Amino acid sequence: MRFRVRQFIGLVCVALLASCATMESGDTHVPPAEKVDKFSNLNEAGNLPKAWQVWRITPQKNKTEYKLKQYEGKTVLHASANVAASGLVLPLKPRSPDQLFLNWEWKALSYIPNADNHDSSVDDAPLRILVAFDGDKTKLPVKDQMIFEMAKIVSGHDMPYASLMYVWAAKTPIETIITSPRSSRIKMIVVNAGKDELGQWQRHHRDLSKDFRAAFNEMPGKVIGLGLLTDTDNTKTQVDAIYGDIELSKTPNISKSK
Repeated sequence: MRFRVRQFIGLVCVALLASCATMESGDTHVPPAEKVDKFSNLNEAGNLPKAWQVWRITPQKNKTEYKLKQYEGKTVLHASANVAASGLVLPLKPRSPDQLFLNWEWKALSYIPNADNHDSSVDDAPLRILVAFDGDKTKLPVKDQMIFEMAKIVSGHDMPYASLMYVWAAKTPIETIITSPRSSRIKMIVVNAGKDELGQWQRHHRDLSKDFRAAFNEMPGKVIGLGLLTDTDNTKTQVDAIYGDIELSKTPNISKSK
């Protein structure tokens, strides 16, 4: 089981745009979580959500600030990035993606008009959720295998087979699938874009198997982790955003914010 946690950690090293991401606190060998606790059920204002771990890009980059807080009568995760890039990760016990939905709600309080997720030099977003998948890396092209080997050499951890990243983009049309400029094994799916929905709760229900097939043109392996990222380091901007409850379930639903 431990090697799967290390795989997920390796993903974050690449997905968080890093060559040498480091964990600020906690144990890299913490047992993977059985479930994703709802933020709204937590009473830990000012702290990080239980089991989620902080990852920094490099010591030279500013950290995105993540804190649980009371907002509109419930506990949410508030993210604030000022020319910053760091994320939170949650290694999970492997689970089948068949009929598995990722349900969540989020709210962007500001956005990044000059961001472009196709371009690594301005690849930022107010809100991102990552899903990591296991798989057989030996069947991948040599180029991808070399990237995996380099990631392991640099970070000390294996990179997982593939990941989906749901993003709030600046101008890219919704449902666009973007190959990460840093790795073909990371596919971004635009689920919100622009400023028209700023300050409004946005609820999403994604069929992970369906999205994986659309993005990678193959069947997915087991889901092994989640990640969150609010970043503004490339565009040198500042944003605030809110992550509400996140669920993995067999049905496409989530409790509505009050």
